[in-house]
Amino acid sequence: MMWDFDEIVNRDGTNCIKYDRREDTFGTKDIIPMWVADMDYKTPDFIVSALMDRLNHPIYGYTYRPPDYFFSIMEWHERRHKWKIEKEWICYTPGVVPALNICTLAFTQPDDSIIVQPPVYFPFFSAVESHGRKLVYNQLIETEEGWTMDFDSLEKSIDSRTRMIIISNPHNPVGRAWSHTELSRLAEICVKNKILILSDEIHCDLVLPGFIHTPIATLSPEIAENTVTCLAPSKTFNLAGLSTSSVVISNPLLRRTFVRTRDNLHIGNGNIFGTVASIAAYSNGNEWLAALLDYIDLNIDCADDYFRKMIPEIIPVKPEASYMIWLDCRKFGMTGKERQDFFVKNAGVGMNEGATFGPGGEGFMRMNVATTRQNVIKALEQIEKAVSAIR
Repeated sequence: MMWDFDEIVNRDGTNCIKYDRREDTFGTKDIIPMWVADMDYKTPDFIVSALMDRLNHPIYGYTYRPPDYFFSIMEWHERRHKWKIEKEWICYTPGVVPALNICTLAFTQPDDSIIVQPPVYFPFFSAVESHGRKLVYNQLIETEEGWTMDFDSLEKSIDSRTRMIIISNPHNPVGRAWSHTELSRLAEICVKNKILILSDEIHCDLVLPGFIHTPIATLSPEIAENTVTCLAPSKTFNLAGLSTSSVVISNPLLRRTFVRTRDNLHIGNGNIFGTVASIAAYSNGNEWLAALLDYIDLNIDCADDYFRKMIPEIIPVKPEASYMIWLDCRKFGMTGKERQDFFVKNAGVGMNEGATFGPGGEGFMRMNVATTRQNVIKALEQIEKAVSAIR
C-alpha cells in the first residue's frame, strides 16, 4: 500500500501547537514551522479506522488496557529491536515527560544529584529541578567524527549524592543512535556506582538506514535490572495528542516503586483512544513506518545536500535517527536571540534555538524536516535568500 507523504494537510485552526501557536512563539504567523517535534503527515489509515470503530460506540466510560495493548508492544520491540519484553514489565504513563517526572519522584530524594547529557531535550532539566534535585551536566563532546559521550567527565561528576542519569537514546537533538560500545561503557560506570539509568527511547523506531537502535536494557540482565526505559508510539506514528506511553521496568522493586508513585498522583488510568491507537499502531505499522523512514531519509539528504552546496555558512549534523537536523550556525557570530530573529524575520522559518537544549547548544538550531518535501525546499530557499543578503 502506498502512503502520500507529499500531501499538504492544513493544520491551522486545530489547536495545533506547531501551527496555531506560531505567533505566540515567534511573534508572527508568517513562518514555516519547523520546531515542535511532530510530523505534518496524516495519521495512518489503520489507526484512524481503529479509532473510528471505537468512536462509533456511544459510551466512553472507564476502561482498562486489554492484553493486546501489552502484547502489541512486546511483539513490536522484539521484532524491530530484538528486545524480549515481559508483559508485567510494562507500566502505562500519559507521556514520556510525565514518566521522567514520576521517576524523579520515585527513585530520588530532594538534594540528590541527577546527571543529564546536554545539549539534550530540555524537559530533562525541569524533571530534575522542579522537584528540588540537583542538576549535573555531563556535556557531550563535539568531534570531527560526530558527537560523543564524555565518559571521563561522567566519572568525575559522580559523588555520594548521585542517584540517577537520564539519557536520550537515540539522542535528541544531535541525532546519535548510540552504539553498543558507547552504551556498554555508560552502563558499566552506572552499575559500578549504583546509579539508576533512565533511558528515554521515544525516537527508537526512527533510526535511519544504515544505523540500528540498541535498547540499553538489552545489554545484559544486570544492566536491565538497573534501567528504566521510556517508550511511546507518539513520535513514530505522530500520536502525541493521545497521551499514551509506557515505561518498561524488569526490576520488580523498581517497578513497584514506580507504579506506587504514579498511582499516588492518580494519572495511571489513561484514555480510551490512546489505548486503541497504540494497539493499532504497533500491530499494523511496519509497512507504513518503512515508507515514512524512506521519505524522511530523502528529506534529510535533500536538506544536508542543500546546506553544504548552497549555504556553506550553516553546517548540518546529519542525524543517525529522528527527523530533526542539528544545524551549526556559529559562523554567523550571532547571539541566540539574534539568530532566532534572523531565521524568523529574515528567512521566515521557525526553529528551536540551540541554547534551550543546554550547554553545548549555543550557536545551533534544531530543524524539523518531518513535513512535505515541498515545505523543506521552500524553507531552504528562504534561508539561502536571507543568508545571501548578509554575505
